[in-house]
Amino acid sequence: MKSSRRSFLKIAGISALGIGAKPVLDVLASSGETKAPITMKREDALTAKRWGMVIDTRKLQSEEDLEPMIEVCDKIHNIPKFENPRHEIKWIWAEEFKHEFPMQEADFLDDRLKHMSFLTLCNHCEKPPCVRVCPTKATFKREDGIVLMDFHRCIGCRFCMAACPFGSRSFNFRDPRPFIEKTYPEFPTRTKGVVEKCNFCAERLAVGKIPACVEVSNGALTFGDLDDPESEVRQVLRKNYTIRRKPALGTGPSVFYIV
Repeated sequence: MKSSRRSFLKIAGISALGIGAKPVLDVLASSGETKAPITMKREDALTAKRWGMVIDTRKLQSEEDLEPMIEVCDKIHNIPKFENPRHEIKWIWAEEFKHEFPMQEADFLDDRLKHMSFLTLCNHCEKPPCVRVCPTKATFKREDGIVLMDFHRCIGCRFCMAACPFGSRSFNFRDPRPFIEKTYPEFPTRTKGVVEKCNFCAERLAVGKIPACVEVSNGALTFGDLDDPESEVRQVLRKNYTIRRKPALGTGPSVFYIV
């Protein structure tokens, strides 16, 4: 009887947030790993068992070097430019070493790393905590490892933001559409009250194109299948020492940094 009452209170408590019965039951019954909906793939679509990225920081010495990648991402994903920094939407941005790799900070860190700007984005984790906590399954992990957002299912609870240990998600506190300099028609705009983040350019992969940031990086970014020993990304990982963000947390980031 006590167990049944506890279960009822769990459902009632979450329902009070405005989620509704069915998604709540789904969450309580599921393991938290959500499969993407089945879609038809084009013949020219790029596919992989697990997509991953390597960022060669030796080729990105300044914040100016990062600007082409940030600008193209902002442009093709209709990212707004808010005047208030607290409302900022970030898919890919520059960050200092001490914030990027707090677990690897050292007293005598090399000056090059200490004062360098690092390209930062969603890690598309192998075990994404954001997916486990989302009550409506608005954020989900595809079979190829990409963690995506369904903007229509997002209720703005921001549980995923609280669960992400990398600060890779942004929330639309206000309607972003009036703050988009020029709308890019091939990607949807968002609304007030939803969370968003980097999607590894899934919409480009679907039509046979690599991520836009990789395309303009002049070889500083390598993208490919981490499960394919012969892929370019695996070759780069074999030949270079790399680090990942907060590896001790066990989320399994799919973004690697050559330092």
